[in-house]
This record gives sequence, structure tokens and C-alpha cells, in this order.
Amino acid sequence: MRRLILYTTEGCHLCELGAALLRSMPELSRTPIDEVDIALDEALLRRYGTRIPVLACDAREKAWPFNAEDVLELLGR
Repeated sequence: MRRLILYTTEGCHLCELGAALLRSMPELSRTPIDEVDIALDEALLRRYGTRIPVLACDAREKAWPFNAEDVLELLGR
């Protein structure tokens, strides 16, 4: 089963929008979604600092803005 990772940080209003989009998608009801706070890891902070939220699956990524179609494409559906 594929797993989504949402790179985010506390207090990011765009990250909140991205997370809300994922929660609103019934197609993801059985898809594990991990939220990773980039502020807790220097390497992630350097990599994603100005691009969050970023959604990742396997080796593919999509930075904000993304929509439901982008999410399903990222999952290969």
C-alpha cells in the first residue's frame, strides 16, 4: 500500500489547507498519511523551507498548490 507524506510545519496556513484537502478526499480513506514537521530536522528545513506544504509518495513530490487530481496522480491512480 502506498503511503503519503505531507511535509509541513506548525503555524503554516497553507499546510493547514493541504492537510484539510487530504482529509476531505474519500479516495484516501485507506491511504496512510504521515505529517512530518520540517522544523524538527535541519536537512528537511533546508530542503523544503520555502516550499511547504509538500506532498510526497515514493520518490515523487508535489509542492503547494496541489488539488485532489494532483494527489491521485501522485499516488498513480
